[in-house]
Amino acid sequence: MAWSHSFRSGVARAGDFLRDHQRAIRRMQWAIVLVYIVLLAIPAAMPLPDRTASVFNNLTVFAQFAFWGIWWPFVLVSIPLFGRAWCGLFCPEGALTEWASRHGRGRAIPRWMRWGGWPFVAFSLTTIYGQLVSVYQYPWAVAAVLGGSTVAAMIVGWLYGRDKRVWCKYLCPVNGVFNLLAKLAPWHYRVDAAAWRAPVRRIESINCAPLLPLRNMQGAAECHMCGRCSDYRGAIALTPRSPEAEIVHVAEGSGWQTALIVFGLMGLAVGAFLWSASPWFVSIKQSAATWLVGHDIYWPLADNAPWFVLTHYPDVNDSFSWLDGTVILLFIGGAAVIVGGAVFCGLWLADRILPPAGRPGVRDADGRLLRSRLAGVHKLAQGLIPAAGVGVFLGLSATTLTLLQHEGVPTGWANPVRFTLLVLALAWSLRFEWRLAGLRTPQPLRRLGAVMLVAAGLLPFCWAWVLFFVRW
Repeated sequence: MAWSHSFRSGVARAGDFLRDHQRAIRRMQWAIVLVYIVLLAIPAAMPLPDRTASVFNNLTVFAQFAFWGIWWPFVLVSIPLFGRAWCGLFCPEGALTEWASRHGRGRAIPRWMRWGGWPFVAFSLTTIYGQLVSVYQYPWAVAAVLGGSTVAAMIVGWLYGRDKRVWCKYLCPVNGVFNLLAKLAPWHYRVDAAAWRAPVRRIESINCAPLLPLRNMQGAAECHMCGRCSDYRGAIALTPRSPEAEIVHVAEGSGWQTALIVFGLMGLAVGAFLWSASPWFVSIKQSAATWLVGHDIYWPLADNAPWFVLTHYPDVNDSFSWLDGTVILLFIGGAAVIVGGAVFCGLWLADRILPPAGRPGVRDADGRLLRSRLAGVHKLAQGLIPAAGVGVFLGLSATTLTLLQHEGVPTGWANPVRFTLLVLALAWSLRFEWRLAGLRTPQPLRRLGAVMLVAAGLLPFCWAWVLFFVRW
């Protein structure tokens, strides 16, 4: 159809526009870097705001709202809408690490950095540490978490690669999350294999900062959507697609991606967002404190940890004891095991009732497709990306709502919207499970059984968010 061809041509021209305006994009990135540094550094040097401080009259509160009320929740939303355009066009950390790499040592990327578990480990450690130091409330904690990450990104950039984003590809704490969510994007840079083999234009080399193998690039998971490769060799073009295409037809998943989805985004993150509103947390802490006092053990009740280890702001009567920190860790770890474990069990049982999943493209000497014991689980786990992503957004947006309430903005609309988002995300995930099961069997009853088992595994995840919405 003419309108379809016109639309696809318009999308391709958008990619060319980004390619042709790289200098303007870099200038915009440096402006964002400047704003980022101001919001990071100046509040950390100011006194803590009092209860009357507002986003309109206090830079610390404004920075808090900018970082946690707008930036992180809606960057998360942007990824399934536009791919990783945030990474390629706007991220101050990415711009700084690439700049450092341009002027740095240019060493080879070490083997330890290529370990596939870093996205899960970096996300988990950053999430837990942020809760221990109250990163959503205090500018020193923000400087430690975000500023520390930025300094690390620049050091890695200066040491490794040349004009690359080594940090972004391997060590960034949100790289794994963005990788997953970008699979839902309705656009990607598509590579025409025939055109690549017989190039007609743009054959000079280009710099792919996130280190993608352009010739074999599939999907949007790792692409930063910067536009530099648009029309390269006359073979690469920004192209619309179904938001379900990559998960169903391209992504196979892996053990570490499954861990990030199931135990990270759907388990650990739930515990991180819920502990402060949970009566279970209070009960566990009170029981532990009673036991400690009864045995004349008092040091865990002291709140003398420095602010960069545990929250310590006595001027505003907010300090964590060693017991607080321990129970927070136990609560978050327990949520990861209980909620994530239930989700994993649902996926495992669903995989058991479906025909075996093969390891793509891997065959034995006789040509028989090799079987990977958990390959099917990993593929099914990809279908939970919508639910996992919305769960993290709901948790981050709770800070947005708290800040809006502080400014006197009515938030009665929030719970219906949150319930709706959760239901739609769960429905989309279950639709994915239906389609993924259909790749392995045409039998409707087996497909339905697999979907129902996954749905059963999601019940603790759903219940946790319902409790959070009604504040227990």
